[in-house]
Amino acid sequence: MTPTTIRALSVATLDIPLFAPFGISGGAQELARNLLVTLELADGTRGYGEAAPLPPFNGETQASTRAAVEAVRARVEGADVREWRPIAAALREAIGGAGSARCAIETAVLDALTRRSRMPLYAFFGGAGSALATDMTVTTGGVEEAGVAALDILGRGITTIKVKIGSGDLDLDLRRIVAIHAVAPDSPLILDGNGGMSADDALSLLGALHAQHIRPALLEQPVPGDDWAGLGQLARWGDVAVAADETASSAANVLRLAYEQAADVVNIKLMKCGVVEALDIAAICRGAGLRLMVGGMVESVLAMTMSAHFAAGLGGFEFVDLDTPMFMAENPFSGGFRQTGARLDLSHIEAGHGVEPR
Repeated sequence: MTPTTIRALSVATLDIPLFAPFGISGGAQELARNLLVTLELADGTRGYGEAAPLPPFNGETQASTRAAVEAVRARVEGADVREWRPIAAALREAIGGAGSARCAIETAVLDALTRRSRMPLYAFFGGAGSALATDMTVTTGGVEEAGVAALDILGRGITTIKVKIGSGDLDLDLRRIVAIHAVAPDSPLILDGNGGMSADDALSLLGALHAQHIRPALLEQPVPGDDWAGLGQLARWGDVAVAADETASSAANVLRLAYEQAADVVNIKLMKCGVVEALDIAAICRGAGLRLMVGGMVESVLAMTMSAHFAAGLGGFEFVDLDTPMFMAENPFSGGFRQTGARLDLSHIEAGHGVEPR
């Protein structure tokens, strides 16, 4: 057994209360029902990973994710973290549909590898940078709530605002966006439908916004993930950059997005497909000229810091949506990025992702 052999893998419940429910078009989550994966090497080095399943997003649950982790424990234990790509390939073969479980295990593997090597993960991913500037989200709700939330975001020193739309009521969506624009007229707006709209409704909303002299910086996944025609229609006719999220759930799907020119931007979330497949997605995007965005589910500072390392280290991410730790009423971890306003700084981290359980 080498010092880099994985001696043990464990999974524990990670329930984190939120200040308020985090709502998207498919539903709201009042508690982050996540999981903590801990991996220990033969020399005692530990690596940590977080799984953040979000049932309204893709149907993954805490229970299904735990079962997926347990199903591959025997494959992971006894492997060598230096062989991180073969480990990821084995996970994809065994639990391909369990993206958050793959993400948690791969995060723990890479964290252990780079902790032992005394290398920060942003350097491991390429060292292009060590800081990012994030947006913050106005989740679903009423018109007055939207304006208040936007003022709170500005008060934090964050200027780019992401707005959850797709309520099923176009007038409500429009009034919420207008209310946000009224209090933050200079803020770039990212509109995120999470698949809750039709292409025709999205085009109608864009037209109504145009009449109000509001031009979004980005329209993210307004149509369902399997509505390729609708997404392509918006990319061609919407007169605004269109991002794929739910549709961009795998490297194969992103390759199809590029071929069909069905999006301008791809939102890479490690929780959708794991860290290693996300690297493949980023490579496809660069080769095809698709612009890059990084985001996440309802994740703590652990998973969000991992995504920050990924995006800062690779470089070239125009849109950054790593805000969910700000919605959490508790932080069960120490370390991670240091946040000042919108800026997420990783430069102080000396090894791994820099996050540990308290």
